[in-house]
Amino acid sequence: MTDPREVVEQQLAAYNSHDIDAFVATYAEDVLVQRRNGSRLQGRQALRDTYAGLFAEGRCRAEILARLSEGDWVVDHELAHGLADDPIRVLVAYRVCEGLIDRVDFLG
Repeated sequence: MTDPREVVEQQLAAYNSHDIDAFVATYAEDVLVQRRNGSRLQGRQALRDTYAGLFAEGRCRAEILARLSEGDWVVDHELAHGLADDPIRVLVAYRVCEGLIDRVDFLG
């Protein structure tokens, strides 16, 4: 069984290197992402469509300030760079099931 922290770390590495294929590959086909603004993304293709342009710009990266995990859940306290003029602090909860991220909740 894959350690959920390892899966989330692989996702982070792909995000920071702007590798859209490796990034999407860490997610379940039917992943649900609950965004900070209340909107949702459903499925790998929605992730690809949302992040491809951002990755092409090469500006985004996330810095992990702290990480907690329990069971299938990993919660990162992140400092997100390149999404706005100033870095954004956010909590992100990832649920890993069968070696893939199947749910993401952006908090705060």
